[in-house]
Parts: sequence; structure tokens; C-alpha cells
Amino acid sequence: MRPHFLLTLTATAALLFSLAGCSDEPAPAAEPPRQPPGVVKPEQALQKTLKVAAVAASPFSEVLRVSGRIDFDEQRVARIGASVTGRVTDLYGILGQEVKAGQVLARLHSSELGAAQMAFLKAEAQTELQARNAERARQLFAADVIGRGELQRRESELAISSAEMRAYRDQLRVLGMSAAAVAQLAKSGSIDSYSPVFSSISGTVVERNVAQGQVVQPADALYTVADLSRVWVVAEVPEQQAALVAEGQSVDIEVPSLGNGAGQKQITGKLIYVGRTVNPQTRTVLVRTELDNREGRLKPAMLASMLIASAASEQLVIPESAIVRDGNDELVYVEQPGGLYRQVKVKLGAESDGMRVVQSGVKAGERIVVDGAFHLDNERKRLEQG
Repeated sequence: MRPHFLLTLTATAALLFSLAGCSDEPAPAAEPPRQPPGVVKPEQALQKTLKVAAVAASPFSEVLRVSGRIDFDEQRVARIGASVTGRVTDLYGILGQEVKAGQVLARLHSSELGAAQMAFLKAEAQTELQARNAERARQLFAADVIGRGELQRRESELAISSAEMRAYRDQLRVLGMSAAAVAQLAKSGSIDSYSPVFSSISGTVVERNVAQGQVVQPADALYTVADLSRVWVVAEVPEQQAALVAEGQSVDIEVPSLGNGAGQKQITGKLIYVGRTVNPQTRTVLVRTELDNREGRLKPAMLASMLIASAASEQLVIPESAIVRDGNDELVYVEQPGGLYRQVKVKLGAESDGMRVVQSGVKAGERIVVDGAFHLDNERKRLEQG
């Protein structure tokens, strides 16, 4: 019995070894080797989507964006007041009205003007009287009736009267009367103490600071008329960046209310003025450009942004698409031998047209991931966490 039992046990063990050797389960796969921190070896599928390029120098023009506004062209604005003290009797100009040069905006009654006209008429009458007296004295002197002293006295009185009349005529011109109106006054002898307020330029009434019945002085600005066919865009450039701007530079203007913001059609102009001084309160320099506005789309006080491009210079640059942000850090992935990519912290400067200036971190000639860096960074984080 014992040999039979040993034979059976041996056969059973042989069967078990045979079954174990015939198992279809594969052996566990070896895990990929872990890379040092900041280094990643992407899978083949991700590797194919990455785009790599060498860091190189390129002409770079820094674009300065400053906030500004649409403003009146100060050379096309007139602040119009009365030429005499008086009470407003009629108002013709209204806010927003288009007016022509010489158009009457208001009319006022002025006792000052009436008194000046009366003084002028008296001086004119006195001058005529003295002219007749002088002529009579010349005839009497020629007839040896009066002496030379009397003739000179009469001629002196005529000269004084003539000077007074000219002074009153000039005063009427200062008070707003035209030469034709003064001539008509002298001819008719009729006093008209109503004074019109004329627009000195053609344009739009943008301010009206007067009401009917109001007493006004020559120093008061009753109306403001502006020619809006051309307007200014003014902005304040920070003191630290003032060296980047100069008169004659081309600028792009974005006016959000017109729908021509970033990524849309912009208005192009040129800097016509760069301030020579720094505003001590804001530490900024005033810059200005001029734009055509015959269509009237640009309105004073509209907000605008001014994009000023500096002169181009050779700079080491990388595209924005290559940059991965981690908190306050900016990172790129540098290609390494063996299909590896190393994370590198970089210090970057100005941005323009999707390119950033490299200040430190990578050198010219190093190959970095310029497309797909974000996905590569996610892959690195996954592998490090796994």
C-alpha cells in the first residue's frame, strides 16, 4: 500500500507543476523609471503633439498702452461772451446746434452801449462845429481881421474834438459795433443800445451758460462753440516710460464705445505733441494725437486707449504660447536628449504681438516647447503625483 500512495502523491505534484507552467496570465509589467523633479518624459501620443523651436533674437517693438480720452481740439474752440455789460433779452443759440461764423447767438440791452453811442454823437457834432469855426477863422485871418494866435486856438480846438471823436469811435468798436454800424450811427444819429452776441467760428454749440434776463459782463463766457471735424486724443504716459514716446510716432487708438477694442479694427494716428514737463501729482507726461472726425463718431470725453509702439530693437524673445504660469512664476520646458523636457523658470519683460522679451532663464539656441506646453505641464504633474 505504501509504494502505491507515494506514486499517487508524485503524480499529483507533477500535475500541479504542469498546470502552473501552462498559466496564460502575463508577468507584471515593470514601472517606468521616475524622472527628477521638473523633468518629464511624455507618452508617445503627447510627444507627437508638441511643437519645439529654438530661442532666438528678433526685432522687437515694445507697445505701451495708456488710458486716455477724446478731447476738443483747443485750436478749434471758441468761448464766446458779450462785449458790453447788459441784460440778455433774446437767446437764439441752443445746445447742440450747428452754427456759422457771424451767426447771432443772443441779444442783450446795454445802457453802457447807449451811453457810448451818445458820447460819440456829441463828439461828432462838436467836431463838425469846431471844423466850421476853424474854417471861418482861416477866412478872417486871410482878411486880416484876426491874428495868428486866434487862428491857432480855433485849429487846436478842432484837433481836440477830432481826437475825442476818434476815441469814442474806437470805444464803440471795442463794445462790439462794426465799422459799418458806427458809420450808420453817425449818418442816422439814432441810438441803438441792443448788442448782438455773434459766434466767432463755425461749429457746434457745446455749452450754454446764460439764461434770458440775466445780467452779463464782458468777462462771462456765455457760449462755447467747437469745430468737431477734428478732435484730440490725450493720454498720460508714466514718467518711467516717457523715453519710449516721441512726436511723429504712429499710434493706434481704441475707443470701446465704438466697438473697436482689442482684436478689432483700430484708429491710427500720429503723436503731434509730447509734454516737456512731468506732472508732479501724477508723475506722468501728457501726449496728444489728432484725428479726423468729419463723421462725428468721436465725441469729447469718450474713453480711449492709446497704443504707442517704440522703435524696434533686437531682443531675445519667446512666444506667449510657450509660457506656463505656476502662481507668480513663469515657466518654459526645455528639450533634453532622450525625449525628455526640463522645466525652467524664466524672467520675462515686455509683451508685444504675442511675444515676450526674455530677461533670464533660457539662452539663444536652446530648444523649448512653443506649442503644447500646458498639456506637457499637466502630464508632469500627473506623473509626479502618481
